[in-house]
Amino acid sequence: MNKLTRRRALKIAGASVVLSAGMHRPIHAAGKTVKIGIDLPLTGGDAETADLMKASFMMAINDINARGGAGGYMLEAVVMDDSTATAGGYDPAQAATNARRMINDPEVIAALGPANSGAGKAMSPILSAASLPIITANATNPDITDPKLAQIYRPAGPAVFFRTVTTDAYQAPNLANYFAETLKAKTIFIVDDSGAYGVGFADAFEKQARAKGLQIVSRDRIDPKAADYSAIMTKIKQMNPDALFYGGNVQGGVKVVKQSYEAVPKMIKGSGDGLFEPEILSTAGFPAAEGWYVTSAAAHLLDEPDTQKWVERFAATYHNQPNDYCILGYDAGLVIADALDRITKSGKPLSRQAMRDAIQATNLQTMQGLVSFDENGDIASHVISVFQISHDASHPANDMVHQFKYVGVAPAT
Repeated sequence: MNKLTRRRALKIAGASVVLSAGMHRPIHAAGKTVKIGIDLPLTGGDAETADLMKASFMMAINDINARGGAGGYMLEAVVMDDSTATAGGYDPAQAATNARRMINDPEVIAALGPANSGAGKAMSPILSAASLPIITANATNPDITDPKLAQIYRPAGPAVFFRTVTTDAYQAPNLANYFAETLKAKTIFIVDDSGAYGVGFADAFEKQARAKGLQIVSRDRIDPKAADYSAIMTKIKQMNPDALFYGGNVQGGVKVVKQSYEAVPKMIKGSGDGLFEPEILSTAGFPAAEGWYVTSAAAHLLDEPDTQKWVERFAATYHNQPNDYCILGYDAGLVIADALDRITKSGKPLSRQAMRDAIQATNLQTMQGLVSFDENGDIASHVISVFQISHDASHPANDMVHQFKYVGVAPAT
């Protein structure tokens, strides 16, 4: 379900050319308002994480509008859910449907999201055919922006999929370095969740772990919709490696966290940013989540003095503590506003192509520092942060600011 074949991607892209006929003409926005598409998994297993990201996008849009808009335009969010009941969370087919909805609305000039790489793989070729740019703060699978795969994910040529977060080409190997150099693990059992993000992350982690001399005692795969992973947990217990690594999203991750605690409570356990989510705290809970190492594909920002007023305002507005990716989501909204401002100042007519070109040329100071993109849409920064879950009973159990303890930057490869 989470994989997009080359043939299917090209078929989708070809179909979207018909759907997007005429989409490169100048935008004639009614009442000087333009629309920003938002795609997130707002129901199902990923909903709690998606709500945080939606809040960060909306906070940016509301702030932009409060200061009079951008480039003479007010921004209107068009929010779409890419989850389905069948998938139990994000569904690439629904994400593709949402991408078509975006390109068929001539007032949508850019988009924010998605949260998942599988959704990004489904959306990117469709958006490419319409030159509709999208900026993600979560989706980290490197395939989408890999120039070797451009014919699949951006068949029209120029990048349309931009990131304010770095990719698993850095996150996974650097985490493997952390397991070897900092945690001193020698043997590892790897589990992935069969999704685009999880498999890609686990592949990259395994490759670097082997390069660092770690022994992979076994690698197994779970069905994120299944309830019982006892067979794999029994195998892990019998093999007794130094560490367990999980590559995947929270839908399967909460069950891996719970059931691995029951089977091997003292083992070193770690994962990527798929588990840097509030669901691990609220659904897997304590003591099961205690001690897990996770990463974020960005610098740790929430403790910085310059972000404290923003963090407090976010918490007061949305009654929830943000995570680092919320800052990246907010910054993604600022990138869109900056692009609109520069188009207006240049005297060029507003169009999707003009927005794509302006986003590509971004050189913007934000809370995370300078945001700029390479020709493939990837952000220039490659910092990977490491956290360990440690229960702080003086704060709510799902408070990411206080339950995920920052332990440092993962060693670069």
